[in-house]
Amino acid sequence: MLAELSPALIAEVKRAAKLLAAQSRICILTGAGISAESGIPTFRDKQTGLWENYGVEDLATPEAFMRDPELVWSWYQWRRQIVADKVPNPAHHALAQWQYHAQTSEQEVILITQNVDDLHEQAGSTVTHLHGHLWRNRCGQCEIPYQDQLRASYDGQDTVSFEDELITCPHCNGYIRPDIVWFGETLPAQAWETAEKAAAKCDVFISIGTSRLVYPAAGLSQLAKQSGAQLIEINPDPTPNTIVDITLAEKAGIILPLFIEEITSL
Repeated sequence: MLAELSPALIAEVKRAAKLLAAQSRICILTGAGISAESGIPTFRDKQTGLWENYGVEDLATPEAFMRDPELVWSWYQWRRQIVADKVPNPAHHALAQWQYHAQTSEQEVILITQNVDDLHEQAGSTVTHLHGHLWRNRCGQCEIPYQDQLRASYDGQDTVSFEDELITCPHCNGYIRPDIVWFGETLPAQAWETAEKAAAKCDVFISIGTSRLVYPAAGLSQLAKQSGAQLIEINPDPTPNTIVDITLAEKAGIILPLFIEEITSL
């Protein structure tokens, strides 16, 4: 597979793999780009069909849900239908393999994601979600998780209903909403603490499929750099940023399997 890449990119892949193989603490942040390789539209992609005339303020804010809960709920049910048949790509599988390999080595590979899908879990990774879970619901009023709508397994047999009808909370009668961090909401405290600790103590920080321009998650790479870590970016459209040490301008599904092959052979 290396032969398919440019000589310059091959050299950078080998340099990155050598660096990673020599370090013990790795922190990885994934964004929408890695899921896009599995066919999941990014949030910034143009909406289609019934949703093309709606913006973020109409579909993904607490105010939107208060104003028109049925509209927001319907959109997320539509999103779930779009995502339901998507499967992990080579990048997801490579990260899971890396974590598995790390169990028998002296490496610690901590995976953080901005994505709300479950493709990392389907591939077998242990991952911390910063922006919530598409397949989970909670009450919009009392915050109690609503268990009846969980996607229960990764065997292809989804248990999620895609009905548009609103659901009410059995505890307070409030409307059930997706367990997603909407614009204007704070990140889950425990997930953010895990991410900050991992970034602050890592030897190498890798951002994959994310621009690193959206805060607060974008601050993780800066925290890692300030703590002495080397930074690697994997993105077909790299972010103009002078703090990155190694830039790999290619799809994660191509680069990450090469990393695993190189790292395990060193």
